Amino acid sequence: MEGALLCDDEILLRTEIEFHNAAKTNNIQKMLQLIDKGVDVRAKNSVDRTAIHWAAGAGHEQAVKLLLDHDVPVDEEDNFGMNALLLAAWFGHLRCLQILVNAGAKINCINKNGLNLLHCAAQRGHIKVMEFIMEDLENIKLDKVDKSGRTAFHLAAEHGKLEVVEFLIGSGCQHSLKDKENNTAIHLAAKNGHTEVLQKIVEIGVDLNEKNLEGLTALHLATEGGYFDCMKILLEAGCDVNTQTEKGMNCLHYAAFHGHEDIARALIDAGIDINAVNNQNSSALHISVLQNFPSLVKLFIDCECDLDIADYRLQTPLHIAAENGRQDMAEMILVAGVNLKLQDKQGKTSLDVAARGNHINLADMIIKADRFYKWEKDNMNSDSDSWMARHLTFKQDHRLETQHIRSVLWRLATKYLKPGEWKKLAQYWKFTDAHIRAIEHQWTGSKSYRDHGHRMLLIWLHGIVMAGENPVKGLYEGLVGIGRRDLAESIRKKANADDSSPKTCAAM
Repeated sequence: MEGALLCDDEILLRTEIEFHNAAKTNNIQKMLQLIDKGVDVRAKNSVDRTAIHWAAGAGHEQAVKLLLDHDVPVDEEDNFGMNALLLAAWFGHLRCLQILVNAGAKINCINKNGLNLLHCAAQRGHIKVMEFIMEDLENIKLDKVDKSGRTAFHLAAEHGKLEVVEFLIGSGCQHSLKDKENNTAIHLAAKNGHTEVLQKIVEIGVDLNEKNLEGLTALHLATEGGYFDCMKILLEAGCDVNTQTEKGMNCLHYAAFHGHEDIARALIDAGIDINAVNNQNSSALHISVLQNFPSLVKLFIDCECDLDIADYRLQTPLHIAAENGRQDMAEMILVAGVNLKLQDKQGKTSLDVAARGNHINLADMIIKADRFYKWEKDNMNSDSDSWMARHLTFKQDHRLETQHIRSVLWRLATKYLKPGEWKKLAQYWKFTDAHIRAIEHQWTGSKSYRDHGHRMLLIWLHGIVMAGENPVKGLYEGLVGIGRRDLAESIRKKANADDSSPKTCAAM
């Protein structure tokens, strides 16, 4: 009765489960006992696997012989199309393979993926099994393909089996056959980062610039995978560094997408076009900003890439940084110098995009940069180059030396300026309408004008500091200019009373 019970996760009887387990462990005594009790030696589990599958896959010669002696079918397949012979080849059990062949197993069998004996052994790196297959079996074709169109050479390259690759080359296999995706063995070795295999294939003289269906070369695949050594082998062998895929991607695009800085640097050194664009008109700089890789942005800027290329949305890299609120990258781009008037397909500048996304600090940075570029242009022929001695930055100022004047500006904006007066000051100081709109876009309630005024004053202060001018003097002139002489005189008197005292200025 007990032997008739079914296991929870199998369709085998209890005795049949015991028989399979005995075959897995080469327990011949247990197998014989169960055979004497009448166990079904051909019983299949839920994936159609019999005891001979387990014995052959585990390399148990005695168990395989015992099963063959009891007329177990030698060629039966499991749900994956694997028979005992294929399993022996897959796991590298040469002696079991020989026993099964001598017992009449069909040597031209394939599994559901079209893998034959040679494919199985090659993929797993079993060189002794391969030698037996090629030397002792008849009608085994060296370049037979599986259902993916791959030969044993493809599979050995894909899985990094150097000894097998060398054996197949020595046996005269074809080196440049393509699978159904038009990949050659060199594609598969590069894609999977198999340096030694790649080096061997390069040495036999294959076409390094062969493209697969997507237009990718081995160099594209090595770059995309981040395999620096593979990339170096291909570059040194003379691979075309500027080849583009069907989507217009060059290797630098892939390096930018995945953040491979060392690879990007090597590609640039090899002469890749740093400004090449893909089918969406995106450069590597666009992609590195979008993927948030600041170190790559810095590298491309240092290599003098074109910062004003517009993608299919007519967005520059700065537009993308503004849209995503990426201040560090925006800072690098702004310091390098860009055209801030460029508009995307919606007619938005990078400033408009930053303001619309409520990226307050970034919008302020763009306004500072715009005002600085204008000041720089207006003063090209002047003797003033005080800004040159300073570290150019458009980020928020947190320095101790400007703390007292920033405190004055805060109190001025939040306590003394009336609604609308910050705009008058901005216009007096030649803020553009676009600058004012961007500042005003921020909404903080009925007292928003205070925040707007404070932002404007800090932006103005940045320009004054960069120009090396006196902020108290500039503030005085501005307040007088908008009709607030009372505030101007108050600031002047306190500044004159103690020019170095932060407390005096802050007491306004």
